Amino acid sequence: MAEITAITPQIKDKTRCNIEIDGRFYCGLKLETAMKYRLKAGEAVDLARLSAIQLESEKMTALDKALTHISSSMKTERQVRDYLKKKGYLDDVCDYVAEKMREYSYLDDAAYARSYAESAGKRKGKRLIRAELKRKGVDDAAIAEALEGLDGEDESAARVLEKYLRGKTADEKTFRKAYAHLIGKGYDHDTARRALTAYGASDED
Repeated sequence: MAEITAITPQIKDKTRCNIEIDGRFYCGLKLETAMKYRLKAGEAVDLARLSAIQLESEKMTALDKALTHISSSMKTERQVRDYLKKKGYLDDVCDYVAEKMREYSYLDDAAYARSYAESAGKRKGKRLIRAELKRKGVDDAAIAEALEGLDGEDESAARVLEKYLRGKTADEKTFRKAYAHLIGKGYDHDTARRALTAYGASDED
Protein backbone atom coordinates (compact mmCIF):
# COMPACT_ATOMS: atom_id res chain seq x y z
CA MET A 1 0.00 0.00 0.00
CA ALA A 2 1.12 3.54 -0.73
CA GLU A 3 1.22 6.25 1.92
CA ILE A 4 -0.24 9.74 1.85
CA THR A 5 2.70 11.89 2.88
CA ALA A 6 1.08 15.34 2.53
CA ILE A 7 -2.21 17.07 1.78
CA THR A 8 -1.71 20.76 1.00
CA PRO A 9 -4.10 23.49 -0.25
CA GLN A 10 -3.51 24.58 -3.83
CA ILE A 11 -2.17 28.11 -4.21
CA LYS A 12 -4.49 29.19 -7.04
CA ASP A 13 -7.63 27.44 -5.79
CA LYS A 14 -8.15 27.20 -2.05
CA THR A 15 -11.10 24.83 -2.52
CA ARG A 16 -8.72 22.16 -3.84
CA CYS A 17 -5.73 20.35 -2.41
CA ASN A 18 -2.71 18.46 -3.67
CA ILE A 19 -2.25 14.87 -2.60
CA GLU A 20 1.31 13.60 -2.22
CA ILE A 21 1.96 9.88 -2.25
CA ASP A 22 5.29 8.57 -0.95
CA GLY A 23 6.74 12.06 -1.06
CA ARG A 24 5.68 12.95 -4.62
CA PHE A 25 2.70 14.83 -6.08
CA TYR A 26 0.05 12.35 -7.13
CA CYS A 27 -3.19 14.20 -7.87
CA GLY A 28 -5.41 17.14 -7.11
CA LEU A 29 -8.68 16.79 -5.23
CA LYS A 30 -11.48 18.91 -3.80
CA LEU A 31 -10.88 19.66 -0.13
CA GLU A 32 -14.44 18.61 0.68
CA THR A 33 -13.82 15.27 -1.01
CA ALA A 34 -10.60 14.72 0.96
CA MET A 35 -12.54 15.48 4.15
CA LYS A 36 -15.49 13.31 3.12
CA TYR A 37 -13.27 10.27 2.69
CA ARG A 38 -11.14 11.21 5.71
CA LEU A 39 -7.89 11.22 3.79
CA LYS A 40 -5.01 12.11 6.11
CA ALA A 41 -1.26 12.47 5.82
CA GLY A 42 0.57 9.49 7.27
CA GLU A 43 -2.16 7.00 6.36
CA ALA A 44 -1.91 4.11 3.90
CA VAL A 45 -4.09 4.35 0.81
CA ASP A 46 -5.00 2.06 -2.04
CA LEU A 47 -4.23 3.93 -5.28
CA ALA A 48 -7.07 2.28 -7.17
CA ARG A 49 -9.48 3.49 -4.48
CA LEU A 50 -8.02 7.01 -4.64
CA SER A 51 -8.44 7.03 -8.41
CA ALA A 52 -12.06 5.91 -8.04
CA ILE A 53 -12.69 8.68 -5.49
CA GLN A 54 -11.34 11.32 -7.84
CA LEU A 55 -13.29 9.97 -10.81
CA GLU A 56 -16.61 9.96 -8.95
CA SER A 57 -16.03 13.33 -7.32
CA GLU A 58 -14.48 15.35 -10.13
CA LYS A 59 -15.47 14.02 -13.53
CA MET A 60 -18.03 16.78 -14.16
CA THR A 61 -15.69 19.48 -12.85
CA ALA A 62 -12.94 18.19 -15.12
CA LEU A 63 -15.31 18.12 -18.08
CA ASP A 64 -16.30 21.74 -17.44
CA LYS A 65 -12.62 22.76 -17.25
CA ALA A 66 -11.86 20.95 -20.50
CA LEU A 67 -14.80 22.57 -22.30
CA THR A 68 -13.66 25.98 -21.10
CA HIS A 69 -10.13 25.16 -22.28
CA ILE A 70 -11.31 24.53 -25.85
CA SER A 71 -13.77 27.43 -25.95
CA SER A 72 -11.29 29.85 -27.54
CA SER A 73 -9.79 27.43 -30.07
CA MET A 74 -9.89 23.79 -31.15
CA LYS A 75 -7.62 21.35 -29.32
CA THR A 76 -6.45 17.82 -29.96
CA GLU A 77 -7.23 15.02 -27.55
CA ARG A 78 -3.63 14.94 -26.36
CA GLN A 79 -3.69 18.67 -25.64
CA VAL A 80 -6.84 18.28 -23.55
CA ARG A 81 -5.38 15.31 -21.69
CA ASP A 82 -2.13 17.18 -21.01
CA TYR A 83 -4.11 20.17 -19.73
CA LEU A 84 -6.10 18.02 -17.32
CA LYS A 85 -3.02 16.16 -16.09
CA LYS A 86 -1.36 19.49 -15.30
CA LYS A 87 -4.45 20.28 -13.23
CA GLY A 88 -3.82 17.09 -11.26
CA TYR A 89 -6.46 14.79 -12.73
CA LEU A 90 -5.69 11.10 -12.96
CA ASP A 91 -5.98 8.96 -16.09
CA ASP A 92 -9.44 7.66 -15.21
CA VAL A 93 -10.82 11.20 -15.14
CA CYS A 94 -8.99 12.11 -18.36
CA ASP A 95 -10.42 9.01 -20.04
CA TYR A 96 -13.95 9.94 -18.95
CA VAL A 97 -13.60 13.53 -20.20
CA ALA A 98 -12.08 12.49 -23.55
CA GLU A 99 -14.85 9.94 -24.11
CA LYS A 100 -17.59 12.47 -23.38
CA MET A 101 -16.01 15.14 -25.56
CA ARG A 102 -15.64 12.74 -28.48
CA GLU A 103 -19.23 11.62 -27.99
CA TYR A 104 -20.49 15.19 -28.40
CA SER A 105 -17.98 15.99 -31.19
CA TYR A 106 -15.98 18.46 -29.11
CA LEU A 107 -12.85 16.43 -29.88
CA ASP A 108 -12.08 15.49 -33.46
CA ASP A 109 -8.38 15.21 -34.25
CA ALA A 110 -8.99 14.73 -37.98
CA ALA A 111 -11.03 17.95 -38.18
CA TYR A 112 -8.41 19.72 -36.08
CA ALA A 113 -5.65 18.58 -38.45
CA ARG A 114 -7.54 19.84 -41.51
CA SER A 115 -8.21 23.22 -39.93
CA TYR A 116 -4.66 23.58 -38.62
CA ALA A 117 -3.09 22.60 -41.95
CA GLU A 118 -5.27 25.06 -43.87
CA SER A 119 -4.32 27.90 -41.55
CA ALA A 120 -0.63 27.05 -41.07
CA GLY A 121 -0.19 26.30 -44.79
CA LYS A 122 -0.28 30.03 -45.50
CA ARG A 123 3.07 30.50 -43.75
CA LYS A 124 4.61 27.04 -43.29
CA GLY A 125 5.58 24.06 -45.43
CA LYS A 126 4.08 20.60 -45.18
CA ARG A 127 7.15 19.13 -43.47
CA LEU A 128 6.87 21.52 -40.52
CA ILE A 129 3.08 21.21 -40.34
CA ARG A 130 3.41 17.42 -40.20
CA ALA A 131 5.90 17.65 -37.32
CA GLU A 132 3.72 20.11 -35.38
CA LEU A 133 0.59 18.00 -35.75
CA LYS A 134 2.56 14.95 -34.64
CA ARG A 135 3.65 16.79 -31.48
CA LYS A 136 0.00 17.69 -30.83
CA GLY A 137 -0.90 14.00 -30.82
CA VAL A 138 -2.62 13.69 -34.20
CA ASP A 139 -2.21 10.24 -35.76
CA ASP A 140 -0.43 9.65 -39.06
CA ALA A 141 -3.59 8.88 -41.05
CA ALA A 142 -5.29 12.13 -40.05
CA ILE A 143 -2.11 14.10 -40.78
CA ALA A 144 -1.76 12.51 -44.23
CA GLU A 145 -5.40 13.31 -45.04
CA ALA A 146 -5.01 16.93 -43.93
CA LEU A 147 -1.82 17.47 -45.95
CA GLU A 148 -3.24 15.73 -49.01
CA GLY A 149 -5.93 18.36 -49.21
CA LEU A 150 -3.46 21.23 -48.78
CA ASP A 151 -2.77 23.14 -52.00
CA GLY A 152 -0.76 26.21 -52.85
CA GLU A 153 2.56 25.39 -51.16
CA ASP A 154 4.53 27.19 -53.90
CA GLU A 155 2.42 30.31 -53.41
CA SER A 156 2.88 30.05 -49.66
CA ALA A 157 6.67 29.76 -50.01
CA ALA A 158 6.71 32.76 -52.33
CA ARG A 159 4.85 34.89 -49.77
CA VAL A 160 7.16 33.79 -46.95
CA LEU A 161 10.20 34.52 -49.10
CA GLU A 162 8.93 37.95 -50.15
CA LYS A 163 8.32 38.88 -46.52
CA TYR A 164 11.78 37.65 -45.50
CA LEU A 165 13.57 39.55 -48.29
CA ARG A 166 11.67 42.79 -47.76
CA GLY A 167 14.22 45.58 -47.20
CA LYS A 168 17.21 43.27 -47.78
CA THR A 169 19.79 43.39 -50.53
CA ALA A 170 19.12 40.68 -53.12
CA ASP A 171 22.63 39.19 -53.25
CA GLU A 172 24.06 35.66 -53.06
CA LYS A 173 24.57 35.74 -49.28
CA THR A 174 21.01 36.91 -48.66
CA PHE A 175 19.59 34.25 -50.97
CA ARG A 176 21.50 31.54 -49.08
CA LYS A 177 20.01 32.76 -45.82
CA ALA A 178 16.59 32.97 -47.46
CA TYR A 179 16.90 29.36 -48.59
CA ALA A 180 17.74 28.29 -45.01
CA HIS A 181 14.77 30.32 -43.78
CA LEU A 182 12.39 28.51 -46.13
CA ILE A 183 13.77 25.11 -45.12
CA GLY A 184 13.30 26.10 -41.48
CA LYS A 185 9.68 26.96 -42.24
CA GLY A 186 9.10 23.41 -43.44
CA TYR A 187 9.33 23.78 -47.21
CA ASP A 188 11.25 21.09 -49.05
CA HIS A 189 14.32 21.74 -51.21
CA ASP A 190 12.48 21.85 -54.53
CA THR A 191 9.82 24.24 -53.27
CA ALA A 192 12.42 26.55 -51.74
CA ARG A 193 14.49 26.54 -54.96
CA ARG A 194 11.45 27.31 -57.11
CA ALA A 195 10.53 30.25 -54.89
CA LEU A 196 14.07 31.66 -55.03
CA THR A 197 14.35 31.17 -58.77
CA ALA A 198 11.05 32.93 -59.34
CA TYR A 199 12.30 35.81 -57.19
CA GLY A 200 15.43 36.14 -59.32
CA ALA A 201 18.06 33.97 -57.66
CA SER A 202 20.20 31.89 -59.96
CA ASP A 203 20.08 28.10 -59.76
CA GLU A 204 23.65 28.09 -58.48
CA ASP A 205 22.98 30.38 -55.49
